[in-house]
Amino acid sequence: MHRSQPQPLNTARVFVQKFSATPRGARLARHLTAWQLDTWGIAYDSPLSENAVLLVAELTTNAAVHGRVPGRDFELRLSWQKSAGVVRLEVSDTHESLPSPRTPGPETEDGRGLFLVEALAARWGVCGRVGPGKTVWAEVALHP
Repeated sequence: MHRSQPQPLNTARVFVQKFSATPRGARLARHLTAWQLDTWGIAYDSPLSENAVLLVAELTTNAAVHGRVPGRDFELRLSWQKSAGVVRLEVSDTHESLPSPRTPGPETEDGRGLFLVEALAARWGVCGRVGPGKTVWAEVALHP
């Protein structure tokens, strides 16, 4: 995990949308990610799309469960640097707590999300944002 300001990409495409900080909002963000990547020419069944969708599922679920502040949304930002084959995912919420990987017990059903993020992302980290809260970002590469 990197705790730094995200590096701006020379992006070819950008998608930004706010969602309600609920399980339904996280599910919609996941579906729209797959759709948006497909419209950019990244096929639904490609490894890049599948990894990006899984990462968005984890990050937006964390925003809806752990980063939820009643009455406030979370924001999803997707950017694709086509020439580098990198998709950057950013999920911003208004909660001040920073994500931290946990070591769940063998019987625990949750607490593995950041391990999945670590495994799927080429890079990921957390940075501040304008206003309250934080942005958790991850990058997925076409060719690892």
